[in-house]
Amino acid sequence: MEIGKKTLPRGKWKLEIPDNGGVVARYTGPKHKLCRAEGVAICGLAKCPVIRKNAGPPGQHGQKRRRKQSDYGIQLREKQKVKRMYGVLEKQFKKTYDKASRTKAATGEALLQMLEIRLDNVVYRLNLAETRPQARQLVSHGHVLVAGKKVTIPSYSVKIGDIISLSQKASNLNFVKKISEDKNRQIPQWLEKKAIVGKVKAKPKREDIDIDVNERLIVEHYSR
Repeated sequence: MEIGKKTLPRGKWKLEIPDNGGVVARYTGPKHKLCRAEGVAICGLAKCPVIRKNAGPPGQHGQKRRRKQSDYGIQLREKQKVKRMYGVLEKQFKKTYDKASRTKAATGEALLQMLEIRLDNVVYRLNLAETRPQARQLVSHGHVLVAGKKVTIPSYSVKIGDIISLSQKASNLNFVKKISEDKNRQIPQWLEKKAIVGKVKAKPKREDIDIDVNERLIVEHYSR
């Protein structure tokens, strides 16, 4: 699928135009297909078949088709996994990587930090949404406030001290109430939350980012 000169990855995608303008691409294909392709629960759901059944790659004979990968293939898969996990398209992901490479910190760690402080991810980490796609939709539809002001850009980078809250309408949504009442859900140490209002206490450290990713492989991929 193409938008002007921009090409979307293969699969089922839906184009959305947020209140702020621009175009957001959202994957609408089989919910767990990407999870099975990457071997991790990208969807963020506890009931994901990768977690419950250790499901293999998509397709009737997915396991049989798995081949030994080259170094390039391994690096590419790690990059694709992180992109899909955070719901970022290639151009935006590469732009974030380039920005991370210009920092004084280790590039891989800086990349993950920048992805973590995206507003849609912060909404997800605060347990105001069950999954990142759900959090992204809340942001795009104008249900998320930062310091009392509506922000509709999922990639917006939060800052230390920012207060994250939901609109009155979103606060009354059944899934928000259900998640907020689940005491088994924890939030990372760099965030704090009271009721359905969260605050950014610090920048996330690598040990705070609980995803099964080897960011060094992504650095190697872009350094080729």
